[in-house]
Amino acid sequence: MRVLLIEDDLQVGQSLFRALKEADYQVDWVRDARAGGLAIHAAYYAFVLLDLGLECGGGLDLLRASREAGNKVPVLTFTTSSDPHARVRSLDIGADDCVIKPFDEREVLARIRAVLRRQAGYATSRIGDEQIGLDLDHRTLWRDGAASLLSAREFALMHALFERPGAILSRSQLEERIYGWGKEVESNALDVLIHSMRKRYGRALIRNVRGMGWMLVRGEQGNRAAMAH
Repeated sequence: MRVLLIEDDLQVGQSLFRALKEADYQVDWVRDARAGGLAIHAAYYAFVLLDLGLECGGGLDLLRASREAGNKVPVLTFTTSSDPHARVRSLDIGADDCVIKPFDEREVLARIRAVLRRQAGYATSRIGDEQIGLDLDHRTLWRDGAASLLSAREFALMHALFERPGAILSRSQLEERIYGWGKEVESNALDVLIHSMRKRYGRALIRNVRGMGWMLVRGEQGNRAAMAH
């Protein structure tokens, strides 16, 4: 899952970068508001971590401009206890959550999971339905009552598909959600990943729409597709 970190404090940034990488996120890290704005408009991110106290300023302006442009990417902001007004303003402008510095990385990761759950419209960590679901906390895929642990890229692929069930996602859309900056992606990497998932869980899990992309099939559609194979 691809995320954007906008943080100019080297120590804080390195700590968050390491924690996110250990949690299997693909992290793009920039250190000023201008670079952050360019990144948000140029690429897809599952969520953004934004420091409101950037040395060069512009954290709140970046958030406001992003929301005014119609960008709905979840944003978790950071601020210090000495500036409670920034926390209130960020939430009013459109931040999904705000964390007070100094913080525990485990709390940040938990808040990220909570934001992703709410965005998907679920109150618990498991999204989907009774037949097939994705557990955001434990990185597992549930199917017909059985759970399987997913690799980082398998989880990123399935999360992208669960975000828009029934919608067709193109090759570029899926690659953008799975791989971060500076990653050399082989031309058939996505095909290999999808083939592996279909081999493990059945061809009906992910449907290929020729010339357009792939989609997650759930409910009665999935049952009919499985019977057809």
